[in-house]
Amino acid sequence: MSLLRAISLLLAVFIVNASKLDLLMPEVAPDKADTYLCIPLKMSDLNTYIVGFEPHANKKVAHHMLLYGCDTPGIPGAKVWNCGGMEHPSFKSAGTCKTGNKGIIYAWAYDAPGLTLPKDVAFKVGGDTGINYLVLQVHYKDVSSFLPPNNGVDSSGVSLITTDVPQPKRAGVMLLGTGGMIPKHSVEYFETACKYGESFTVHPFAYRTHAHMHGKVVSGYVIKDGVWTELGRKDPMKPEMFYNVTTPGVTINPGDYMAARCTMKNDEDRDVYIGSTSKDEMCNFYIMFYTDGTKTTAQNCWTGGPPSFYWDKSTRYAGAIHPENVPENVSTEPESGKSYQITTRKVQPIVQDNYLDTLANLEKPNDEGDLVNLLRRLDATYRQRYRDQGF
Repeated sequence: MSLLRAISLLLAVFIVNASKLDLLMPEVAPDKADTYLCIPLKMSDLNTYIVGFEPHANKKVAHHMLLYGCDTPGIPGAKVWNCGGMEHPSFKSAGTCKTGNKGIIYAWAYDAPGLTLPKDVAFKVGGDTGINYLVLQVHYKDVSSFLPPNNGVDSSGVSLITTDVPQPKRAGVMLLGTGGMIPKHSVEYFETACKYGESFTVHPFAYRTHAHMHGKVVSGYVIKDGVWTELGRKDPMKPEMFYNVTTPGVTINPGDYMAARCTMKNDEDRDVYIGSTSKDEMCNFYIMFYTDGTKTTAQNCWTGGPPSFYWDKSTRYAGAIHPENVPENVSTEPESGKSYQITTRKVQPIVQDNYLDTLANLEKPNDEGDLVNLLRRLDATYRQRYRDQGF
């Protein structure tokens, strides 16, 4: 018996009325590299509480999986559809959610193990929550196992450990990320910051990092009156599970700021941009939290990234977050102790904050993949300006 299956059985014993819901790909065979496929799961008309996740995937097949909450799925009535940024000849295309995107509930990559939420904490779905569907997105980076002569099929997915017994603490996930570009043969900092915008306190208990092959360190913080407290720091090439926050008991209160940095190293002979394919990069820091009671938030935090945004050059945030107080180990791998220093930086504050104004006025993207592609399109409008200014 696998460790994950043993854990799920123990959960079923200790949680009243626990059951398991499977959300698995229906033996799909994508034939195009970097395909993103989505499948829906209709929720009950009664409130359902998710207290654990058991992944069923292999990193050699599934690059990563994301679980979203939706009012209606991208293609109502569809069994499976293409939900990536590129058109796919074998599948109809749409966003993750058609309406009512409630944000990310769970994420998996690099053979991460399962996740059990703390006692009394649960994601509330179905019923009166507005989350009528869960939608699982799977990114297939390499599709060779599905092509001749292998001709394989895939049933990657996740089992949800659920109960109908109300849990007193409500779980949620916030995502911090960036757009941007790493120049060839350089080390670059991808930084994001924002003010926590809700009127209630959240209690972070886990974090997850995500980057592609150029990522070296991803770190996240809460900032209170200029004091930076670490939420998590990890080499993103390690199993991309949700780890316990590195500062237990920390809270994020109204008026606090959140920040994250992805330290990237590019040894290639090309510039690398944020995007949805394996040749691109991603900079994501996830915060899993709970609230006392029924309130939750799907707040995300996005900036344009380099060369349009840095903490210490932002006319909008520098005075609020006090980047001079950034911890010295922000770009240090916690496992090896290896540190990285940015090799070049050119930015004009007026450019980066105009970029943020433009981003803030755009219609909210349907999901993370849409936002990544939106950021790339927005980058293009600034790229010629960067070249004109000598970037």
